[in-house]
Amino acid sequence: MEISTANEILSELTRLYPDARPALKYSSPYELLVAVILSAQCTDERVNKVTEVLFKNYNTPEKILTLTREELEKYIYSCGFFRAKASHILSASKDIIEKYGGEVPGTQEKLKTLSGVGQKTANVVYAVAFGGDAIAVDTHVFRVSNRLGLASASTPEKTEEQLKQIIPREEWSKAHHLIIYHGRRVCHSQKPDCQNCTLRNLCEHPH
Repeated sequence: MEISTANEILSELTRLYPDARPALKYSSPYELLVAVILSAQCTDERVNKVTEVLFKNYNTPEKILTLTREELEKYIYSCGFFRAKASHILSASKDIIEKYGGEVPGTQEKLKTLSGVGQKTANVVYAVAFGGDAIAVDTHVFRVSNRLGLASASTPEKTEEQLKQIIPREEWSKAHHLIIYHGRRVCHSQKPDCQNCTLRNLCEHPH
């Protein structure tokens, strides 16, 4: 795709979703990290309901580590994959205390040293909590960017690299949220609403 076309797509997405912003609720980098770990294969709405209860008493790595894995699992059960997520949260919390003095590190490289934190989670926390330039490729971004033609890749990692090449660096974090909004509201996974999509003439997906 030509960069000029990509710019047109981003301009239209900006017009459509001027309120595009993170949906997860948090009040610290640590709360965001936990919420992003919980959001894997789970809706942000469900995560927000779970963390509203969890964070009342357990919103720091020190407080989380006062819970056993079984106790934490009971809080996060409805998010799915609760055993793995509980293990990741407890291990990451221990890493934050032992490696970084109790503070969530502010670079992608250091974030990825935390247990259970991969590229997508590191990118979200780096961009949202620390204002860094990053594109996190979740299921929405992967699907929509490849449908539109902003990317043509078989993996989230390759999609991220292609998006970085076609989108200006200072727009990376904003683009992430814009594409997610379009995926949730128009470009659905099963039945994309192509007939009412204002990007139809720019999109490479058959419709």
